[in-house]
Amino acid sequence: MCGIAGFASADGSIDSALFERLARRIGHRGPDDLGYLYYRPEGVQLSRELCCPKSLTCCALASRRLAILDLGEQGWQPMGTSDGRYYIVFNGEIYNYLELRNQLEGMGHQFRSQSDTEVLLTAFAYWGKDVLNRLVGMFAFAILDTMKRCLFLARDFFGIKPLYYTIWREGFVFSSEIKSLLELPDLKRRANASKTYLYLRFGETDQGTDTLLEQVQQIPPGHYMEVQLDHTQVTKPICYWKPSVGQSVDISFEEAARRLRDLFLENVGLHLRSDVPVGAALSGGIDSSSIVSAMRHLQGPNLEIHAFSFIANEREINEERWIDLLGRSAGAVIHKVRASSDGLAHDLDALIATQDEPFGSSSIYAQYRVFQVAHQTGIKVMLDGQGADEILGGYRYFLAARLASLVRHRKWSDAARFLRQASTTPGTGAFWLLSRTADHLLPENVKLLARRAIGRDLLSPWLNSKWFADHGVVPRSSITRNGHDVLRQQLLDTTMETSLPHLLRYEDRNSMAFSIESRVPFLTPRFVDFMLSLPEHYVVAPDGTSKAVFRRAMRELVPNEILNRRDKIGFATPERAWLTELRPWVEQCLAGEGVARVAPLDRFGMLREWGQVLRGRSSFGSHIWRCINLVKWSEQQSVRYE
Repeated sequence: MCGIAGFASADGSIDSALFERLARRIGHRGPDDLGYLYYRPEGVQLSRELCCPKSLTCCALASRRLAILDLGEQGWQPMGTSDGRYYIVFNGEIYNYLELRNQLEGMGHQFRSQSDTEVLLTAFAYWGKDVLNRLVGMFAFAILDTMKRCLFLARDFFGIKPLYYTIWREGFVFSSEIKSLLELPDLKRRANASKTYLYLRFGETDQGTDTLLEQVQQIPPGHYMEVQLDHTQVTKPICYWKPSVGQSVDISFEEAARRLRDLFLENVGLHLRSDVPVGAALSGGIDSSSIVSAMRHLQGPNLEIHAFSFIANEREINEERWIDLLGRSAGAVIHKVRASSDGLAHDLDALIATQDEPFGSSSIYAQYRVFQVAHQTGIKVMLDGQGADEILGGYRYFLAARLASLVRHRKWSDAARFLRQASTTPGTGAFWLLSRTADHLLPENVKLLARRAIGRDLLSPWLNSKWFADHGVVPRSSITRNGHDVLRQQLLDTTMETSLPHLLRYEDRNSMAFSIESRVPFLTPRFVDFMLSLPEHYVVAPDGTSKAVFRRAMRELVPNEILNRRDKIGFATPERAWLTELRPWVEQCLAGEGVARVAPLDRFGMLREWGQVLRGRSSFGSHIWRCINLVKWSEQQSVRYE
């Protein structure tokens, strides 16, 4: 695990001192070591020191190492093959590196280290880009091919590890974090209008190639790209993997549960491979409880498990009883973490700097505090349940997708029964379920009218409609699903497009801010493809029970009291109470000079919306937080809205 950065210039004019600043800006990602590679016409130089600033260099790579596997010198990066052709900087972990190593050794390859980095490099030298679909892991890496004089960059299947890039002064620059690229002088910090709309209206970020800054792009999940050094020519990112959404497998519910249990335990076992202690984030819900229980099941009674849990003071979102129950069941040492509105206000600038781009709710602060305490405890690797809700159907809105599928298939009696039973799910209700189902079924023009009638207009009064129109942004709803299997399509969309991408960014930045590697064992291609192949009623049961087949798979591993839960909380914070407690600070933010410079917001409309929320005339939503966050981020990063 590490942070990586790189610079390629066709004319060889790389400012080594500037490149060092890029690498040091992501030092939190890899505090254990720093390594440089400088590639010149006469050859390659590897060093822990800064190259002479006047040296002519056409490619420079840097690695900030967080030592997890093979902690000694043999795991140092940048790493090269014995023949001097390939060199790699690599961020992440290849969990099946032992299996790949055995396969390569069987073909005559020899290894100098015990690291997964050397296995990845050797495998790429042998298989080329075809190695990508052989990997189980999270990764972002760059490989220099000195024979072809090109860089090969790739990002893992789900985008767990980040990889950003920009074209700057006729050169190509990449890094693990945007803050590193912002060290480049004259990099334009102009906002991307369409991305700004999606963030403010829906809380969506991190999809596709574009970011909230026009001049900064990212390699999308499941993609690779190549850069020719002789003329810094950059190919468009090429997709090497995407989830399969085909016909349902012909399998019984019980057999599906058995296979899912085997896949899950295999995943957790692979994700436990480490030369340093491994802890876990525990919310008390089904997903994190399953991970901690699997850790105990696989490692036996002698493993000391440290789990870290956010405890809310408010009774309605407090999960302490479930956390304690799982702690007793799994024999885990529980570290309880708390947060407050004052703490949020105090840490907000640091949190915004950590995240690089705006984030969707104050729950990210709870996660930030959990990783902070884990770091103070000495943990360097954590397992987390991110991705489970998206692929297992854990969110309430999946109920509407399932009802829409039943309607599309004209299963009227099943739909009526589902509506009646699913409406009893905490926080749902028949009106809520029907209105969300209509989003899937109504034509777009009718949907717009319906949204306006229930106060869910696509361009809310607190948004500056003229600014968006001037920048060519057409307000739109979330992805339209035209097929009959609406739930299956939404599982795919939330995993690859709408929900998971930004959650993975929050997870990566919060963990790496404290030099912790966070692993997500639900996110492997085999696991996701299997879930997407199951009949929809295995995912959301006929009575509206979410994660139905996974609940069955975890019986006798996780306490039944947790598996029978129908509510969902998961590191939730009392956002409305916090912002109310911070009212003077909120109003200063919404009325100050900062918001006047954020043209996409209607300053007075936002203040009216806040007043309506305080008086109970408008429902509280995370849009309040998103506006505050955008203002503070824009001030901190000097973002322009031209």
